[in-house]
Parts: sequence; structure tokens; C-alpha cells
Amino acid sequence: MAAFLYRMGRLAFRRRWTVALVWAAVLAAVGLAGMTAPEAEEEPFSMPGIESQEAFELMEDRFPGAAADGATARVVFVAPNGEKVTATENKEAVEAAIAELGDGTQVASTVDPYESGAVSEDGSTAYTTVTYKVDAAGLTDASRSHLDESLEHARDLGLTVEAGGDAMEDMGGPSGTAEAIGISVAAVVLLITFGSLAAAGLPLLTALIGVGISLFAITALAGPLGLADTTSTVAIMLGLAVGIDYALFVVSRYREERAKGRTPEEAVALATGTAGSAVVFAGLTVVIALAGLSVVGIPMLTEMGLGAAGAVVVGVLIALTLVPAFLGFWPNAILDRKDRKDRKDRKARRAGGTPRGTRKVNGGTRWASFVLRRPLPVLLAAVAGLGALALPMTDLQLGMPGDEAKSTETTQRRAYDALAEGFGPGFNGPLTVVVDAKDADDPKAAAETVSERVGGTEGVVSVSPAQFNESGDTAVFSVVPATAPTDQETKDLVNTIRDDRPGIESEAGASFEVTGTTAMNIDVSEKVQSALVPYLLVVVGLAVILLLVVFRSILIPLKAAAGFLLSVLASLGAVVVVFQQGHGADLLGVETTGPIMSLMPIFLVGIVFGLAMDYEVFLVSRMREAYVHGERPAQAVTSGFQHSARVVVAAALIMIAVFSGFIGDSDAMIKMIGFGLASAVLLDAFVVRMAIVPAVLALLGERAWWLPKWLDRILPRVDVEGEALTRPTEPEAEPAERDLARA
Repeated sequence: MAAFLYRMGRLAFRRRWTVALVWAAVLAAVGLAGMTAPEAEEEPFSMPGIESQEAFELMEDRFPGAAADGATARVVFVAPNGEKVTATENKEAVEAAIAELGDGTQVASTVDPYESGAVSEDGSTAYTTVTYKVDAAGLTDASRSHLDESLEHARDLGLTVEAGGDAMEDMGGPSGTAEAIGISVAAVVLLITFGSLAAAGLPLLTALIGVGISLFAITALAGPLGLADTTSTVAIMLGLAVGIDYALFVVSRYREERAKGRTPEEAVALATGTAGSAVVFAGLTVVIALAGLSVVGIPMLTEMGLGAAGAVVVGVLIALTLVPAFLGFWPNAILDRKDRKDRKDRKARRAGGTPRGTRKVNGGTRWASFVLRRPLPVLLAAVAGLGALALPMTDLQLGMPGDEAKSTETTQRRAYDALAEGFGPGFNGPLTVVVDAKDADDPKAAAETVSERVGGTEGVVSVSPAQFNESGDTAVFSVVPATAPTDQETKDLVNTIRDDRPGIESEAGASFEVTGTTAMNIDVSEKVQSALVPYLLVVVGLAVILLLVVFRSILIPLKAAAGFLLSVLASLGAVVVVFQQGHGADLLGVETTGPIMSLMPIFLVGIVFGLAMDYEVFLVSRMREAYVHGERPAQAVTSGFQHSARVVVAAALIMIAVFSGFIGDSDAMIKMIGFGLASAVLLDAFVVRMAIVPAVLALLGERAWWLPKWLDRILPRVDVEGEALTRPTEPEAEPAERDLARA
């Protein structure tokens, strides 16, 4: 591996114009494809294999043309100053608003609240549902503007008017604000780390090129594949973070090799062969974790994982080819000011840099020495701290927060609150029961029996009249719970109705299923929880095997997996503390706390595992390199920190900055993912990799690198540490190289 990448880096250096032009052509090609691609028609959220999805599909089959997936807007009217919406003046205003709402070109139907009984008992509130012929993604700007204007006209008549539903959702993609924040902080961190504008700018430039390629590619594929907006957002998030980090490690190793007196070409080749090997295996662990999300069986999660995995692959390829090419264009500008000016001791540096047996003292070596002197106290303190942060995980509640989780500044949240006040908290999350009476002797009687039995269940407030399809063999009715959609009592109600199903179906002579947004969210949560353990086994198992090949050790991969579990549990605990329990929620703009999004834990696990293995590979591979080259275990730990600690810290700070930028996103899931990832990187990089790793290695000593001889014989040798690249240093640069060095 190291020898192959060494040759690749040298070739990229020598053919730098060709490499740069090839990547420019790739960027131009996918950019053109992305800009000319038809607008994506986003597929509705689906979850194969759950009851609510099967019931939804049954409705689409038995009620053709009913636009089961059509967008809806639930418009709420509240009378002013304690008046009633049934008063003559207010009723006229409501009816005028409904008439205007129904004039939209894409509107399928509206409902008169006075005829349908959609008026609260106290008469203060009424609502209408506007149903569209297309889904939310298919709504035109004209339809959205017409809806907004109709609401404003109704407000001008003196009513309080708010609206919710998917027709009100903002269908736009990434705003760019989070990316700008992350890039700005990354630039500052890189400048402090390298002390050179060129060295700080190169990782940013290559990362932006990689993100551009990934984003345009996803945009081009969004139409044919029906990709969600979150696919591109997550790809940008991860592509930017790993793109900067991978380039950072190659550039850092290049500067290190130049400080030893290597010629630019040799330094680039060695940096690509050593740091590039770590980049390849770090990238592989991230790709395994992200692509592994497909085993969960959730299309949206699969799309997000594969899109982000593609962005990571692009980042790895750029780090191995474009970064070496750019180093060829600016071989000395990348160095810090001291190295550029100091030419008198070039010969001494070429002879090997720091004399053997001495060690440059920096913050990394001082910290490593501290941990090596007190490994047990450091280990116990770190594990205890992460364990304490992980404790709130025991209270984790999964769900899919809706409009109640939005800011009170949004009309969706105000509509939710108005409906809850006027009709009860369960009104915002009604259940939909689909009765399949195809084989029943009397379909209407069967539907009535199911409706009566379900309506008599404790926790049900009301049941709507059953609506039949044209064939008269399928009925649909709504069930309003007494509790809010995300309450545990609502989940218990759904489970109770389903548990009572055998008796109800036997009495009615027909089958039924429970669906609706609330039931769908409950089913999604249960499926995600059941898939988490198998997913962990698959991903962690594959990554442990990969690390076994990289480090040729039994204990180090197991230690890496254990450290990951600690960091991910602690980060999930932090998410529970903020987003579920509400501690510090105001600081992040979280106005309403509640269940953690169902997809959040498993997605967080996938990404964090990949990133955790990044730091493991970068840090421990330098320790492995020192150990293979003859240093004792304790010395190898110190060497690893001497060369890698500063860069790992910089990489972690960059990732934290990139992920933290997404905390300000309006999308609740993106906000939660940004916070969770930033917390996980903070804990994993600074607690697990910087404290637990050296403490465990110090306690294990030689045993850390133990591998049974039989296993050593059958494992492939990939030479990540670059042992095959060890060779005498050139005594003098060639004339052409000296001319290049002056550039």
C-alpha cells in the first residue's frame, strides 16, 4: 500500500498539470450535469415492512385518484377578543377565505368547517384542510404565494389565521450559512496550525473542490433517484470535514519530510505513501459506516449514507492526487516562514533532521509523558466522565417531532398550538384506520363494528364517520387520541388498538390496519431501535477486521471499538440532555423539547464511528510506525503524539466547527445531527483518542502489539507505516530540484 501510494504521489507531483486539469474537467462536467439536471421530484418518505406503510399503500390502491400523497395545508381560524367564529361577521370572513384558498390552480379540494363540524366546542376556533393535486415537492411558487396571500387577506379581516401541513414546508436546500461558518473557523485553525497562508489555504481549496464535485453529482442524480434535500446537506457536511482533514494530514507530513531535508518530490511521495495510507484506511472506515446504513432498510437513511460515502470517497481521491499536485506547484510556499528562510542548516536536515535518540519537545510529547506517568488515573477519570455523560441515554425516547418542535415564530407552530387549545392535544396527530372489508358479507356493518370497538378504547376522544371507496369494500376513518402525537400515552394507545385487533377482526369479519403520521412515526422508531444492534454488529465487525489488518494487533482494534462506544453513548447522552430534557436548549434555539428523532441515533452512530476510526488510524499509525522502526512501546506512544497530536487537534477543531455550523439550521434533524456530531468529535478526539488511547497503550506495553503467529501469516500486509519506504536520504538535490525549491 505505502509503496503504491508513494509512486502515485510522485507521479502526481511530476504530472501536476495533467492531474489539475483532469480534476478541473471532472468538476466542470459534473457541474454542467448538475446545473442542467431537471428539478428533483422528491419521493415521499417511506418505510418498507411496517404496518403504517402497508396501510398507506392499501389506501393508494383502493382509493385511486384520491391523491393520498397530495400536499395539504391545515388553515386555522381563531376569532378575536373572545368572540366566536360562528358569529355572522367572522363566519363570512372564514367562508371568504376558504373560497379564495380553493381558487388555486393546484388545489384539489377545501372543506367548509361549518358543514364538516370542524369548529371547537367553545366556538373560538375553526379549521379547514386544503388538499392539493400534487405532493409538497410539486407545488409551484405561484401556489405557495397564493396560499400565503390568502392567509394575509383573511388576517386583514380581523381573524387570527395560521397554517400548518406539508404545503407550508420550505423545500429549499442548504442555505450555505453553516458551510460558511465551518470554512471560516477551519481557515483560522489551519492558519494557526501551519503559520502559512498557502498551507492553510490548500486544504480548504481542495476540500471545496471535492464538495463541489459531490454536490453537483448529487444534484444531477436527485431527479432520477428522487433524493431528499438532506442527502446533499449531509454530503456537504461530511465532505467538507473529511476533505479538509485528509488534506491536512498529507500537507502536515509533507512539511515534516521537508524539515528533514527531503527534496519536494521525495517529500510529496513519502507524505502520500505514509499519511496517504492512513487516509485510505480512515476513509474506508467512514465509507463502511455510512454505506452500512443501507442494512437498516430505510430508503431515506440509505440515500443519506450513500451520498455522504460518495463525498468521502471523493475527498480521499483528492487527498491522494490533487493535493500532491498542488504541492508541486507551491513546494516552498507551503512551508512555514522559518523553514523558508533557514537555508544554512539544509545539509544537516538532509542528513536526518533531529539526531537519533533526541526528541523535539512540544505540547504533544508533554501530554503523552503526563499520561504515561499516570495511565491508570487518567484512564479511570476519562471513562468515569464519559460514563456520566452517557447516563441520560437510559432515558432516550425516540419519535419524529413535527410542528410542535418548530419555533413559535413560525405559522406552523402557532397553528399547532391553536388546534391543541381549541380541539385538544391529540387533534394534531390523528390516527387513520383502514378497514379492508373486501371479504366481508356486509362491508358497512364491518366498518361500523371496527369503528365502535376502536372508538371505545381508553384514550380515544372521537372517531370520524367512515368514508368508503367507490367499490364499497374499503373504509377509512380518523381516530383522535386524548394525548399529543409524541406522548408515550399515544404510543401505548396505538399498541393497544393493534393488540386488540384479533378480537375486533373476528367480530367484524374484516381486517384493519392503523396508519397516519403519528402511527408512521411510532413504527419508524420501533424499526430503527430493532435495527440498531444488527447495524452495530455489522459495521463494528467489519471495521475491527480492517483495523486488525492495518495495525496487526488484536487488542488495538478492540480498544478502538470500545472507545467508540464510549464516545457515541456520551454524545447521545448530551443530545438527550439538550433536545429531550431541555438543559441549555435555549442557547441552541431549541424552543420545544421532546423525543429524539428516530433516525438520529443510528445515523449518528454511523458517522461517529467512521470519524472516530479516522483519529484512531491517524494517531496510532504513527505510533505503529515508530514501534516498527525500533522504538519501545512507551517511546512509540510519545513519538505518535509528537508528530500527530497537534494535527489531530486541528483536525478535530475543524470538524467541530463544520458540524457546529449546522446547529443553526432550521431543519430539526440537521440541527440535532450537527450538535450530536460536534459533541461526539469533541469527546472522541480529546477524551478517547488523547487520553484513553495512550493510557491503555501504556498499561498494555508490548502486549498492545501482540498478534498470534498463525494470524500474522494469513493477514495481508498493507504496510501503512511505510516500512518499505525506508531508504538513505539523497545527499544533494538535483539541479532541477534546486531550481524548483527556489520557486
